[in-house]
Amino acid sequence: MNRIAKLLAIVALALPATALTGLASAAEQAAAKADPAKGETLYTQGAQDRNVPACLSCHGANGNSGAAVNPKLAAQHPEYTHKQLADFKEKTRNNPIMTPIASALSEQEMRDVGAYLARQTQKPAVARNKDTIELGQKIYRAGIAAKGVPACAACHGPTGAGIPAQYPRIGGQFSEYTEAQLVAFRQGARKNNAVMTEVAARMSDAEIKAVADYVAGIR
Repeated sequence: MNRIAKLLAIVALALPATALTGLASAAEQAAAKADPAKGETLYTQGAQDRNVPACLSCHGANGNSGAAVNPKLAAQHPEYTHKQLADFKEKTRNNPIMTPIASALSEQEMRDVGAYLARQTQKPAVARNKDTIELGQKIYRAGIAAKGVPACAACHGPTGAGIPAQYPRIGGQFSEYTEAQLVAFRQGARKNNAVMTEVAARMSDAEIKAVADYVAGIR
């Protein structure tokens, strides 16, 4: 059993079915308490009293960023959006722009923004490199057995929609952004997901680029 499989197995063994059910229930309750309307206000107007800029200035109207350096957030699972904001706030995920913004947000505000974005419709990016589509598809659907790289679809689903409260939506994301995050995981610059660090560490530049482009085009 490779190290990635061990990490997943440890999590599964450490949490019995009743605990997993409890976690899912807690996530549902937290999401139910979130206020999408307040999240929209924060997303579109910011909080000037705390120097929090409007999120749309970078991530676009309704979470549809127009620049690949800033990820598309529309239709993302609210639990994932909340976790990333919390990670920025706690500096377990580093970003010189997002860290001070997240640090100024309350727990409730992070949940509200996540709830608002989850209700938006993504305007997906597109795959652009026809020469690497086959490789990208193979990695996404089947992984790279020789390197112990699991299929991306195993966690993120066949269409990249992810699994709420567990794995993020990645389908339709900018290929440049997905590539940058995989490289960051591989280099240790992004440290807030142990499994992704292990996966990316086993992938070459060409493999990362191919699967990132493929992911941009899946629906």
